[in-house]
Amino acid sequence: MKNSIKTVIIENIYPEIDGGKFAVKREVGDKFYVFADVYKGGHEAIVVNLKYRYAKEIAWKKVAMKRMPDHRWVGTFNLEKTGYYEYTIESYVKEEENLVSQYDKILEIDVNTEKARFGSWYEMWPRSQGTKENESATFADMTKRLTEIKSMGFDVVYLTPIHPIGHTNKKGANNSLVATDEDPGCSYSIGNNHGGHKAVESTLGTMDDFKKFVKSCNKLNIDVALDIVLSCSPDHPYIKQHPDWFFYNADGVMQYAENPPKKYEDTYYLNFFPKDKIEMWDEMVSIFTFWAKAGVQIFRVDNPHTKPVSFWQYCLKKIKDDFPDTIFLSEAFTHPKLMRYLAKIGFNQSYTYFTWRNTKWELVSYLKELTQTEMAEYFRPNFFTNTPDILPVYLQRGGRNAFKVRQVLAATLSASYGIYNGFELCENAAIPGKEEYINSEKYQFKVWDWDREGNIKLFIKAINKIRKENPCLHYNKNLRFIDTDNDNILAYFKATPDMTNIIVVVANLDSYSTNDSTIFVPNKEWNIEDNEHYTVTDLLSGQTFIWKNSKNYVKLSSSEEPVHIFKVTKWKHYAKERL
Repeated sequence: MKNSIKTVIIENIYPEIDGGKFAVKREVGDKFYVFADVYKGGHEAIVVNLKYRYAKEIAWKKVAMKRMPDHRWVGTFNLEKTGYYEYTIESYVKEEENLVSQYDKILEIDVNTEKARFGSWYEMWPRSQGTKENESATFADMTKRLTEIKSMGFDVVYLTPIHPIGHTNKKGANNSLVATDEDPGCSYSIGNNHGGHKAVESTLGTMDDFKKFVKSCNKLNIDVALDIVLSCSPDHPYIKQHPDWFFYNADGVMQYAENPPKKYEDTYYLNFFPKDKIEMWDEMVSIFTFWAKAGVQIFRVDNPHTKPVSFWQYCLKKIKDDFPDTIFLSEAFTHPKLMRYLAKIGFNQSYTYFTWRNTKWELVSYLKELTQTEMAEYFRPNFFTNTPDILPVYLQRGGRNAFKVRQVLAATLSASYGIYNGFELCENAAIPGKEEYINSEKYQFKVWDWDREGNIKLFIKAINKIRKENPCLHYNKNLRFIDTDNDNILAYFKATPDMTNIIVVVANLDSYSTNDSTIFVPNKEWNIEDNEHYTVTDLLSGQTFIWKNSKNYVKLSSSEEPVHIFKVTKWKHYAKERL
């Protein structure tokens, strides 16, 4: 009985995902906080230790946890390298170290580079970076555009597929089932007699040319992200080498791919459960490792929700064991539970439904889910304003201001965001009645005038500069919304923990009309007392306003910038700096 009284209870660990089934996500350099309820019967003092180790090490390290109110304890340790860490908790009565209670689970942390959380992506379609009509661009043409992309402030260049393109059932312009000899086909139809997923499309150049392109990016501190599409054209070498890796209709004809309502007559889905499953899975893994060895550390994975989860668990673990700095972006526009599950099993970033969240209520409710619930522990959003397949109605109809608003929202609501080339030109020509670009480079060569009238390149550059210079914008969990009395005005802020860097964003969601609002800022949360003046400076216009208390007024004209990005300066903090 004496020992049972001294037995310590350990429960309500945070963070812990699904009872410890999945790892939480963090970045190198983070201080990792663990909370737990730890208590016992009786009055003896207890010791509570947070135990942790890098997953490849045998020995555990311990740090003493500190007691908080109501038997809640907290402990911390630093995450010093990428890979997996493990942690658990032990406790015992102070005078009886031999009677140790230990939490019954060992929990994991998936530690990634900072780029997994914070990055500005530019999606580049390789074939449309040249200057000659009806001809493919080359890797050399793509290299020439890097200086401009860097000048806009992007640090990731994401390439759509660069592999050889199939000829059978080749698609024509605008996804036509009839193609001419001059049509290049869809680059998502991968593989021909020149190779498959480990080769490059000959019109772009050679493998050596690609490696030179990667080196050119790296010299500018730009990472290359590559689109990996685990499906095959009818001409892919896998078709003859491994016919059992594919699906067949009842008549014995190989089954082409579908992602309802879309049909891909020029592409076959892979069967991930053939008799030689592990051989097949290892071959898929080798595609990623092939490109990782060529200098690619970031992969955007196409339609991962159409492949088995068990395959991804196998694949991601094997790749990360050898390349722990690798980042995987899940392009899964599917039901939210599956999107979350893919993040839990190891995808470092995820596409989201941001593209279709346009009203104040939609944005507030969705962002609270992403940043203020348990999702924030494992689901890193990457907000894309548009994609080759998605041209939202808001951009089709909203004019230049709509592009500015969506870029600011993407870049400040989320620590990672991206645009698809053409966004900087406010390109909004759509297939009638659809959210798709007309005459898309997905099916044809295209030459862009990157300096055409009406572009917003300087605006994008300014936003990315603001992101880089304000560390509060490098995170997601610190997002808080500000009440407004106009549903067309969205306001929110991000701040560093010490409140020395505070950014307030106010956006006019109605791109056609002037809107004003009273906004109710949490000045006391910023350590600014009532009746104390403070300054807010619009980092876009340079205008400075003096505010006091919580209640303040803003106005956004449709003829001027549709957003304010205010930097808050406390007067007493300013005075200290001046002294």
